[in-house]
Amino acid sequence: MKSENIYQKQITFKSIIAITVPTIFMTLIQASYSMIDGMFISNILGAKALSALTLISPYFNFFIAIGALFASGGSAVVMRKMGENKTEEARSDFTTLTLISVLIGMIFSTIFLFFTKTLVSIFTNNISIVALCREYLYSYSFFIIPQILFAVLQTYTIGSGKANLAMISSLIGGVTNILFDFLMIKVWNMGMCGAAIASGLGILVPCIILAYNFIDKKNLLHFSVLKFDLKVLLKTMSNGVSEFASNLISGIVMMLFNARMLSIAGADGVAASTITFYVFGIMSALYIGYMLGVSPLLSYFYGAEENSKLKQIKNISIVFISVIAVLTTILSITCSKILVSAFAQKGSSAYIIAVSGNKLFSLALLLVGINTFSSMLFTALSNGKISVIIAFSRTFVFLTMAIILLPCIWGINGLWFSVPVSEFLAFILSTYYIKKYQKEYNY
Repeated sequence: MKSENIYQKQITFKSIIAITVPTIFMTLIQASYSMIDGMFISNILGAKALSALTLISPYFNFFIAIGALFASGGSAVVMRKMGENKTEEARSDFTTLTLISVLIGMIFSTIFLFFTKTLVSIFTNNISIVALCREYLYSYSFFIIPQILFAVLQTYTIGSGKANLAMISSLIGGVTNILFDFLMIKVWNMGMCGAAIASGLGILVPCIILAYNFIDKKNLLHFSVLKFDLKVLLKTMSNGVSEFASNLISGIVMMLFNARMLSIAGADGVAASTITFYVFGIMSALYIGYMLGVSPLLSYFYGAEENSKLKQIKNISIVFISVIAVLTTILSITCSKILVSAFAQKGSSAYIIAVSGNKLFSLALLLVGINTFSSMLFTALSNGKISVIIAFSRTFVFLTMAIILLPCIWGINGLWFSVPVSEFLAFILSTYYIKKYQKEYNY
C-alpha cells in the first residue's frame, strides 16, 4: 500500500480495518512485551522487584506523556496541513517538532541521571525497594530520548501511510526486548539494571529504524528544513494536552490506587494490582491501535473539508469499538485465572487477589474504548479544549473520587470497581460532547 494512496481510498468498513490492522498488531506487540517484562521481573527477581517497578511507573508515564503530546498534538497540525495541500509547510513543522522532542528528552535524561536517588526516595522508605527502584530508573534514564522520540516517529510513520513499517519496527523492538530480558536477567544475572537496559534497547532499535525511514525524500513525510513557528508549537501543545494529561495523570492516579491497595491488602495487593493493570493494558491495546490508525485520517479529511468521510469514519469506529469492547470484556473475565497465572504462582496471595480483582476491574473494558476514541477524535479535529475536558475528567476527576470513596463502602472490591465506575461517568460525558459538536464538524 503506497503512502500517497491511503487518503484517496474509498472509506468502507473493510478499508478502515485494512488500514488499522497493522496499528492494532503494533500496539498489541508493545503491550505484550511490556507484559513479558513484568513476567521476567516477577518470576525471576520476585514480587518485591515487580512492586518496585510499579512504584516508579509514574515516571515512565511522564516520558510517554511527553511523547504523546508531540505525537498526537503535532500529528493533528501536520496532517491537517497535508489535507490543505500545504505539504512543504507540514514537512517543516514535522521536522521542527521532532527536533524539539529530542531536545526535551535530553533535558529530562540529564535530570533523571543526576537526581535518581532523590526521585525514587519519594515513593517509599523501604531501603531494599528504594535500591531496586534506583537501579532500574538510573539505567533506563539513558533511554529517555528514544522513549519520547519513538512515540513521535511512530505516529508520523502511520500518518505517512506506512503503518506496516511501524508494526514491523515494533515487532523487532519486542523481540529485542525479550531476548535481552532473557540474557540480562536470567543468564547474566544483571537484575533490575538488566531489565531496564533490555526495555531501553527494545525502544532504541525501532526508533532508529523509523528515524532512518524519514531520511528518504520519496516519503509523503520526511525530514525537511527547520522552521520554528511559535504558533505551531502552541497549537501542537494545545491539541496534545489531553493525551499528555491522560498519560501523566494515569501515573499519578496509579500511585493513589496502589497506596489504597497497600493500606487494604499490603504488598501482595500491590503486586495483584500490577498484574491486573498488565492484563487491562493488553486488552486496551486493541482500542489504542485502532485509534492510532484512524487519527491521521480524521485530521487529514478535516483539513480537506471532506465531511462525509469524517462521518463514515466516526460511525465505523463506534461499531468496531463496541464489538471489541464486548469481546475483550468476556475474554478478560473468563480467562482471568490463565492470564494472572502468567505473573503469579497459583494459590499465592497475590494470585488470589488478582484473579478476583481482574473480574471486577475488566468491566471497564466495556467503555474505555469509546471514551478514549472521543478524546482522540477531538484532538484530531484540533479541538484540544474538549479533548482535555474528557480526558481530565475520565483519568483524574472521576477516577480519583472513585478510588477515595468506593473502598470506604465496599473495601477492596470498591477499589477494583473504581475504574469501571469512572469509565461509566466518562461515557456519559463523551456521549454528550460527541452529540453536541456533531453539527459543527458534520461528522
